[in-house]
Amino acid sequence: MPTRKKFVAGNWKMNTTLAEAKALGAAVAKGVGTDTNVTVAVCPPFPWLVPVGEAIKGSAVALGAQDVHYEKKGAFTGEVSPAMLLEAGCKYAIVGHSERRHILGESETAINHKVHTALEEGLSVILCMGETLAERERNLQERVFQRQVFAACAGLTDEQFQRLVIAYEPVWAIGTGKVATPEQAQEAHAFVRTKLRQLYGDKIADTTPILYGGSVTPETTAGLMSKPDVDGALVGGASLKADSFVAIVKAAGG
Repeated sequence: MPTRKKFVAGNWKMNTTLAEAKALGAAVAKGVGTDTNVTVAVCPPFPWLVPVGEAIKGSAVALGAQDVHYEKKGAFTGEVSPAMLLEAGCKYAIVGHSERRHILGESETAINHKVHTALEEGLSVILCMGETLAERERNLQERVFQRQVFAACAGLTDEQFQRLVIAYEPVWAIGTGKVATPEQAQEAHAFVRTKLRQLYGDKIADTTPILYGGSVTPETTAGLMSKPDVDGALVGGASLKADSFVAIVKAAGG
C-alpha cells in the first residue's frame, strides 16, 4: 500500500487582525522552515490571504482559503471565485466545513458544485465531512459519511481526485475540547476509505489523504497519527498559536 504523506492544515476561521495574521503566518513559516516531511497549509480569512501569503513566502507552508464559490465569476455579491483565490496565491480551498453546512445551510449540491469548480480551475480541495452528536447517538454516522462523500465527489475524474483531501470532522468535537479517540477516528477514516474503494477503486482509496479535525492539540496528535488511516489534521483553535500549530506539524511528522 502506498505511503501517504502526512498533511496538517490550519483553519483560522473568523479570527485575527491584519497584524496578528501577518505575525502568525511569519511565525508558522519560521517554525516549519523550508523543508518538512509533512504537507502544511494555513487558511486565513479572505482579507488577509495576500499579506499572509507574503509572510509565508519561501517556506514550506502553502496558502489556503476557507471557502470558494461554485461559479467562476458573475453577480454573486460577497462571494470569492477560484480564480481570485489562485491569483491571491492559494493552493487549497476548504469546502463543506460543518459550520457552513449547519450554520449557513450549505447543501450537498452546492458543495459538489464547489468541489468541481475549484478543481477545474486548478485549486486543490480540502473536503470536510462529519456527523453531529445527535447522528452519532443514533448510530447514523456511517450513513452520514457515505452520503456526504458520495454527494461531494460525484462526477470527479481520477486526475481530480489526486488534488482532493478529505477531512473528517465530528461536529460534536469542533471547538468543544472533546476529541474523538484515536480508535473512533480510525474507525471513521477506515469506513470512508472503504467507501472510496467501493465507489472509485483501489488507487483513489489508497492515495486520498484523510485528515482528522476537531479540537486537535499537540498532545492528541501523536495518538491520532499512529492510526493507519489518519493522514493528518485540520486544526482549528490550536492553529491560532504558532507554537502549538508547529508542534502539531512536528508530531504529525513523527
